Amino acid sequence: WKYLLLISFCVFSSVLHRGLAVIGCSDSDGELMYTLDREEIWYADFSKGEGVRPQPDFIDPIDYPGGYESAKANLQVCQTNLKMTREAMKDFPLVKDPPSSLIVYSEDDVELGVKNVLICHVSGFYPAPVKVFWTKNGEKVTEGTSINIPFPNKDGSFTQISRLEFIPQQGEIYSCSVEHLALEQPLTRMWDVETTQPGVGPAAFCGVGLTIGLLGVAAGTFFLIKGNECS
Repeated sequence: WKYLLLISFCVFSSVLHRGLAVIGCSDSDGELMYTLDREEIWYADFSKGEGVRPQPDFIDPIDYPGGYESAKANLQVCQTNLKMTREAMKDFPLVKDPPSSLIVYSEDDVELGVKNVLICHVSGFYPAPVKVFWTKNGEKVTEGTSINIPFPNKDGSFTQISRLEFIPQQGEIYSCSVEHLALEQPLTRMWDVETTQPGVGPAAFCGVGLTIGLLGVAAGTFFLIKGNECS
């Protein structure tokens, strides 16, 4: 029991929406996040000492006056509960489920030289959290990376999403690796700039298909003419 998550739900009845508050802590760190319809709308950044609104500028901001101070108080409560839970559960075996899904994809269609975001979507694991590592052409990357706090699924497992800001260039290969208590070795997925550019794969495939089709028509015409000559 190194980490504790406290989750609360709120459903608005006039128009069906789902709000979620997640508080997580370890002995040395903590997390607090508010979401609406599975979108992060506010979280506490304890390393910077401030609250953060991750939504784009064009969305009306939702303010939480005194939110960060409240988050610090909740962190202390969470860490106290963690110590009590660890003592109470010390003789119980910890259930461990590895990630059942790991997908890497780009946020927007890939255009060489145009800024984009790679997303590593990890789901189906328990307990939370996971550790995510990015590489570019085999070299570890930390700049431009971020990860949200664990998000609960309906089956009791968790989902986490890590992001990597990047500018795609021809021939680059990226990877996302995930570490979890239930994994003996990291789980890794590769992502290749060349094979994910829109239109490259289908165009090449159609080009080959058209060539083969034309060759077939030419061969058929040849044998038809030769057959008429023989008769």
